[in-house]
Amino acid sequence: MEKNAKIYVAGHNGMVGSAITRELRRQGYENLVLRSHSELDLLNQEAVNRFFEEEKPEYVFLAAAKVGGIEANRNALADFMYENMMIEMNVIHAAFMNGCKKLEFLGSSCIYPKYAPQPMKEDCLLTSSLEETNEAYALAKISGLKYCEYLNRQYGTSYISVMPTNLYGPNDNYHSVNSHVLPALIRRFHEAKENNLSEVMCWGDGSPLREFLYVDDLANLCVFLMNHYEGNETVNAGTGKEISIKDLTTLVADVVGYKGEIKWDTTKPNGTPRKLLDVSKAKQLGWTYKTELKDGIKLAYEDFLNNKDIRKGNV
Repeated sequence: MEKNAKIYVAGHNGMVGSAITRELRRQGYENLVLRSHSELDLLNQEAVNRFFEEEKPEYVFLAAAKVGGIEANRNALADFMYENMMIEMNVIHAAFMNGCKKLEFLGSSCIYPKYAPQPMKEDCLLTSSLEETNEAYALAKISGLKYCEYLNRQYGTSYISVMPTNLYGPNDNYHSVNSHVLPALIRRFHEAKENNLSEVMCWGDGSPLREFLYVDDLANLCVFLMNHYEGNETVNAGTGKEISIKDLTTLVADVVGYKGEIKWDTTKPNGTPRKLLDVSKAKQLGWTYKTELKDGIKLAYEDFLNNKDIRKGNV
């Protein structure tokens, strides 16, 4: 990307989009086209088409999405599928119709099969069934990356896809019900500490293994790939390291300073037993993560403490 290129970051107020925006500016890209949801509803095809016709962005980072944890996904399957499909198709198609040089689509590691061989390589996509609790979201994301692939094959575009592992960091969602596991734990342990609770109840049995990537590291990879990668196969974004949910809760409690007992509600779902990405492709391209998990959790907790809105779960 040329330093003066016009770049559109879709979803720039979200955790991923805001990190990409910070990284672009850090690297000297200043000609950014940004629109809040109130300024541009990506579910509105006519509005999206008009925006692209008027602005003609040369590069697009598609980070906008409807996201949430296990409970949110289970309770709003239709909403997760419809909204993500509409956002993706509207933006990708409008970019194509208006001569966008390159587009980068942000997905999620949940696109891979529930019992995929570990660590999960990019080519295990669609080899077996998905995790039921987030199937609707995964199907939408798979459709987005496949649409990029099909445009490349049919029309010679240069649209790429990145599949991040579990993300955390500044501007995360700390909603008491709809958040992902790490921000949910930060909020739960913080409130338990503030209220002097003797115990905290966590979902499942703590056995699932998860991988976590600090969102600013993802943003660095996203800009790197936009400049250095072309291809139909998605690129995994992760650390190549995993931790059990039980050990994660202990780590978060330690960072937050909660000293009480941790208990487990085994009536709640665990989700996929293991989700570790094979990140050899990104490494071969010359990229690796920088932020270790405990350091990243400290940074995330500082952001949580300094932002009243996210402490309320409003973001």
